[in-house]
Amino acid sequence: MPETLSTEEPDTAPDLTTGADSAPDPIAGADSTRHLDALFVNAPLRDYGVRPRVNDYTLPVLGMAYIATYAQEIGGFNVGLLDAEAHGLGIARTIALINAAHPRWVGMNLLAPTYEMSARIAAGLHPDIALMVGGHHARAMPDRILADSRMANLRALVIGEGEPRVAALLDDHRRRADLPGVMWRDRLLGRNNVGLARGGDTARWLSPGIDTLPMVNRVFLPQDPYVAGDGRTEANIVGSRGCPYDCGFCGAAVSANPDVKIRARAPENIITELEALHSAHGTTAFRFVDDLFLGAATVIRPQMEAFTHHRIGDRFVWDATGRINVLHRADESMLDTLARNGLREVALGIESGSDRVLADMDKRISADMTERVTRRLLERGIGVKGYFILGYPGEQHEDLEATVRHIHSLWNLADRHGGNFRASVFEFRPYPGTPVWKTLTEAGHSPERLLAYSDVDLTQDGADESMRARDEFNFSVGIQFGGVRLSELRATLAALTREQHARNEQHARNRATGAAA
Repeated sequence: MPETLSTEEPDTAPDLTTGADSAPDPIAGADSTRHLDALFVNAPLRDYGVRPRVNDYTLPVLGMAYIATYAQEIGGFNVGLLDAEAHGLGIARTIALINAAHPRWVGMNLLAPTYEMSARIAAGLHPDIALMVGGHHARAMPDRILADSRMANLRALVIGEGEPRVAALLDDHRRRADLPGVMWRDRLLGRNNVGLARGGDTARWLSPGIDTLPMVNRVFLPQDPYVAGDGRTEANIVGSRGCPYDCGFCGAAVSANPDVKIRARAPENIITELEALHSAHGTTAFRFVDDLFLGAATVIRPQMEAFTHHRIGDRFVWDATGRINVLHRADESMLDTLARNGLREVALGIESGSDRVLADMDKRISADMTERVTRRLLERGIGVKGYFILGYPGEQHEDLEATVRHIHSLWNLADRHGGNFRASVFEFRPYPGTPVWKTLTEAGHSPERLLAYSDVDLTQDGADESMRARDEFNFSVGIQFGGVRLSELRATLAALTREQHARNEQHARNRATGAAA
């Protein structure tokens, strides 16, 4: 996957109203009759008060909703969630909403591309609102964040999975010094401190039992479940935590998350959530957004046995991320089972058509392997979505050309099999904490330059924003990391995006014609 931000977007954008005018109270899940213990805030990717957003859908912040649900159901606290990205809120509006609600705590998930937005929001908080932060960026650069003068309200930086520790921080009787992996700045002494668990009981704080966590309370998610373009009610779901792979560009890489214990939910636990979502919302389509659901044979087999037993494929369809090397090793029977059990589309981190670049990324796949896996899935009526990165460090013209040829080859393969292959293409951007970040900084790139994320406007290359419906995914640090000029790279990205959009439109027409027939 090319992002630490989720990069899934729907084939056809759902019909949703998420603007501030249609949602007078965008704070979700809070009890208005009680004082607010915590407000969890997902910062916008850019200041929509300056430039309004184009699309009206973004994937739900499931991790933040898990934390809010845990604090509510296990801790008994009154909490709310403000998804400024989903509602297209500007910075000033977001600050005003927080200060008007005046919670005891504000919690924010820090990601490198949204850090500046988060820091600006933090700087505008009322002085007596305590701030806690977590997320990939908090893990990768804690000292830098703790030293940021805009973070004057910061009382706790939580590294890793947050549910038990966040709930403990909301408890006035708990000391942050007793919570492992919680950092704070002692501004009098000018040093950073970190908590330690008493009695060595660290594991229960850092890796909560995945099957003991309460199911996400969807009241915290303004866009999930939602009605998709095909009329189905869809929901996003997490089937596991952690990833055993070490892709160079990925914030979920195992080397960047040494404290995360890799584990999958029990099959019956997942099916309970599917059934609950169907009962409460009429949900018949699901999207597994984690790295592992189709990323390890030891996870796939028991999940599919349970799906078969409960006849999931007779009632539901589902999408999932998958690993190409794992699906390459799967036998015909397993792929047939996936299809019978309702698998509709697999999202694959293909990334490049150049085997040399794939080796540099430590993907453990080849372009030929990708083509074979895609063909086997398409033959069974399973759609494929491929992620691609343009401009990876060291990429040359011949590598870029190989990627363009590879995408066209996969489109042609889908046409021959009457299936659907979607290419989702991105410009490379580095994230702190990833393996390639270390390589780049050791090569002389300054962290300040590598963190200078900005929007990329592709309209001059013919990729109209309203057509893409995914404008939040196009941003860059403006550095040429390989042998291809950024202007050429972006022109290629725009051309591929235009062609994919045309294919999406044709696929939708074919689907509508088939349904009418």
